[in-house]
Amino acid sequence: MTVKTLLIPMLAAMLFTSCEKVIDLDLGEVESRLVIEGNITNGAGPYKVRLTESVSFDQPSYYPRVSNATVVIADDNGTIDTLSYNTDGYYLTNNTKGIPGTTYTLSIAHNGKTYTASSTMPNPVKLIDIEQRSITFGGEDRITLLPRYVDLVELGNNYKFTLTQNDTLIEQLFVWNDNTNNGLLNQRPLAANTLDLKVGDTIKLEMQTLDLNAYTYYFAQAEIVNAGPGGGTTPSNPPNNITGGALGLFSAHTVDGKVVVVR
Repeated sequence: MTVKTLLIPMLAAMLFTSCEKVIDLDLGEVESRLVIEGNITNGAGPYKVRLTESVSFDQPSYYPRVSNATVVIADDNGTIDTLSYNTDGYYLTNNTKGIPGTTYTLSIAHNGKTYTASSTMPNPVKLIDIEQRSITFGGEDRITLLPRYVDLVELGNNYKFTLTQNDTLIEQLFVWNDNTNNGLLNQRPLAANTLDLKVGDTIKLEMQTLDLNAYTYYFAQAEIVNAGPGGGTTPSNPPNNITGGALGLFSAHTVDGKVVVVR
């Protein structure tokens, strides 16, 4: 029996245009495991860590919430924060501050097991504006968006973009690195055959700068999804930064965003 190893919000097809080697994935997952979704940003807290459990594919799409764990986040500035349980599997920080360049270590104790993960928040990259362009795709004209930002000079910057169209989150995610655009003004549009923008649409674009572990996680996730139905591969869990055998990801990243109306 194969286990449902990805959260439904994570199962989104992603567009990648950077060069990466193929990642070997473990397809032998057979038992329920802890699923961790933790994020710290440079925005205002409190920050959230959500704990659920994976379930079998033949089970309803409900992930049991975990409410009896001990969750601690420590940073390299000496802050140690024991998170408070809120509801629906969410644990909230009390005094953690999201600061670029800071390394955060997550520790979770649950059912006699300990899980740990670390992430260093990259330096922020400013989203200057969002340019609208018209391109021909499949014989028809389409509107595309081009996020304008200047990549940092040092090689190794990673980005994730999410789009909300008229209050509806677009399932297509865009994850890039700077292998082909290092230190330059971005010239890469957010183009995908699943993205259908109309004049008058209100679009919210969020740009995240990721560390390498988060980028690798999302890149592998796209490989899994794209190789799913019709691809000849059973979906499995992407590699993550969590020790102890849990699924999911703990990510410290910066966030910037803008809202535009399609014209």
